[in-house]
Amino acid sequence: MSAKLWGGRFQSGLDPDAAKFSVSLDFDKVLYPYDIRLNMAHSRALQSVGVLSLSEYETLVAGLLQLRTDMDADLEGLLAQDEDIHSAIERILTARLGDLGKKMHAGKSRNDQVITDVRMFLKDQILEIREAIRALIQALVAVAEAHIEWIFPGLTHFQPGQPVLLSHHMMAYVEQLTRDDVRFQAAYVETDVCPLGSGAMAGNTYGIDRHMVATELGFSQITMNSMDAVSDRDFMLSFCSASAICATHLSRLAEELVLWSSPLIGFVKIGDAFTTGSSIMPQKKNPDIAELVRGKTGRVTGNLVNLLQLMKALPMTYNRDLQEDKPALFDTIETVKTSLRCFAKMIPTLTFQREAIDRALQTGYITATELADYLVRKGFPFREAHEITGKVVLHAETHGVQLTEIGLAEFQEFHHDIAADIYRILSVRDAIEAKNGVGGTATIQVQSQIKRVQENVG
Repeated sequence: MSAKLWGGRFQSGLDPDAAKFSVSLDFDKVLYPYDIRLNMAHSRALQSVGVLSLSEYETLVAGLLQLRTDMDADLEGLLAQDEDIHSAIERILTARLGDLGKKMHAGKSRNDQVITDVRMFLKDQILEIREAIRALIQALVAVAEAHIEWIFPGLTHFQPGQPVLLSHHMMAYVEQLTRDDVRFQAAYVETDVCPLGSGAMAGNTYGIDRHMVATELGFSQITMNSMDAVSDRDFMLSFCSASAICATHLSRLAEELVLWSSPLIGFVKIGDAFTTGSSIMPQKKNPDIAELVRGKTGRVTGNLVNLLQLMKALPMTYNRDLQEDKPALFDTIETVKTSLRCFAKMIPTLTFQREAIDRALQTGYITATELADYLVRKGFPFREAHEITGKVVLHAETHGVQLTEIGLAEFQEFHHDIAADIYRILSVRDAIEAKNGVGGTATIQVQSQIKRVQENVG
């Protein structure tokens, strides 16, 4: 284990098992570009208050830039048995620049340094996730446009409910993803606050211009309480909450694709690039990517719960427990980002099967609600109309016929006010076009929704 940044107070080193237990380098090494950038900004701040001379500052910056180049080329080759990436960078720089490398840490603590690095990292990751969301939205909109007038069985309780447009169904997921994007945007704003200059917990004594440092690091604000700044993980919780909701939406879509792609239903075929076979059953085409996205949702939700449990009993300010925030955060980032990207590529490979969909529309008396609404427009109370319709459906089921196959005289046995126009009312196309209120499944409403999303997403 390399020399510690905190060893002066101690007569002996950590027990080997304890040392291994405390190391975070394996997961926080991804922060190296941000830590180097932070050290450059902080060195400039130290130079501006006279802690570093101009030549010392320029030497440090040159050394940090060279270290960034070297780490980009061979990160693993430069790392040793360091405790974390922050001490690794300081160790290497000190080895190369001598005592000047030791001066760089004045006025900051790993407490404010680490959380600033994480905030910078997370901001970039949120931008990538939002880009992936928009790509998936565009893929779903393209499917909706290509199937704008396809009629599809709308389900509740996974039972035939009412006919909808397939495009309307696809756009329902667009609505969910649009809300996800708003949540990630809010998480970005919450993350975009710079804690550097808060020190270990009480601030710093060097008169560093925190606003200048924040601007140089790309932050729009600075934290206003040093104790809160080093212990705050609310922005991570907000991000992980947004991620858990987004992953849940993806899981719901994944579930439908798994069901629809089964030959037992046969609504859709998924492209070969996103399916696999069986090692023993040669006929199988398994929707593995959709299943994996569905399965990984549990990890994302678990990471949110992990962080909530991590924070629930911590006193002010920094506690070493907080080292455990990054594995959960980093895993969430990678899982959500990859899931979104896979879905954005998978959706264009879907081939919907019209014959299977049309057959499904002939089951479950999917226009029965139209009969009830028809009777309401005739002046019946809805509950009475509902009861009459239920009797009609029971009659059709008993005789093994569709509602449209019931003769007019038979209809009128249930009520004399039922007229010949009932057959038009019971057609799936008319049932869809009748839903012409804002947000409804009528073709013109879905087209309007598609247009609105295209204008907003681009």
